[in-house]
Amino acid sequence: MSWFKRKETNIQTNKKKDMPEGVWVKVPTTGETIHRRELEENYWVDPISGYHFRIGSREYFSFLFDEGKYQELGAEILPSDPLEFRDRKKYKDRLADSQNKTGLSDACRVGEGKMNGVDVVIGCMDFSFIGGSMGSVVGERLSIAIERARKEKKPLIIISQSGGARMMESVLSLMQMAKTSAKLAQLEEEKVPYISVMTNPTTGGVTASFAMLGDFNVSEPGALIGFAGPRVIRQTIGRDLPEGFQKAEYLLEHGFLDMIVHRPKLKQKLSNLLKMVLHQYEKK
Repeated sequence: MSWFKRKETNIQTNKKKDMPEGVWVKVPTTGETIHRRELEENYWVDPISGYHFRIGSREYFSFLFDEGKYQELGAEILPSDPLEFRDRKKYKDRLADSQNKTGLSDACRVGEGKMNGVDVVIGCMDFSFIGGSMGSVVGERLSIAIERARKEKKPLIIISQSGGARMMESVLSLMQMAKTSAKLAQLEEEKVPYISVMTNPTTGGVTASFAMLGDFNVSEPGALIGFAGPRVIRQTIGRDLPEGFQKAEYLLEHGFLDMIVHRPKLKQKLSNLLKMVLHQYEKK
């Protein structure tokens, strides 16, 4: 019996490898494995294929803020269940499960600190918490971030990753679209820079509100960005859609994005943009 078989240039064995849990990580696009430590050192980007693994606010804050130091804002605002919603389980139980599993209180955190010496306010969503869905807490924390940026004249960065509005909060969730958009209009009146960073995925009401309102709209490579899913759009318009039409690269080509930035270069690119814009304001 042969224990080996050749597939293209790689040799595979029929014997399963014994690997400690969590030490090796499989790259979805290539099927290859990479050591977790190497992945972390490269900002959770596969150095060979360039695949960007999804990360959350802890990871983004750790490398965007200088020395990973920041002051958290809005942490005291916690979710509730005003509609006493229930689907397969009670919403309050779903919240408790997500909080226990992720160690987060909701799907967004806000930090204030320095990024390459520039004072910034950063709001970052966490897809691991109920799909990064936007409920009342997400909208309120982002409003706090926008208001702090407006009052302190500090540039604002919002990192989006979301499946859209949180259905368990119904219209209360949809109201966050209007609230955050109105706050951003006030920020624009004060001429405070706002950079929107879209990651995989950025969809639904988040795309339809604050995610697309940046002075600079930036994305990570390969991010899925759109309002409705491809199947819904196909059924609505009754025709097939272009290949990859909701991927960041397609949106950049058609003018919906200003740039695509690989994660290891994100901090430097964002700080350079802000320094350039702030210098123009100072000259005025």
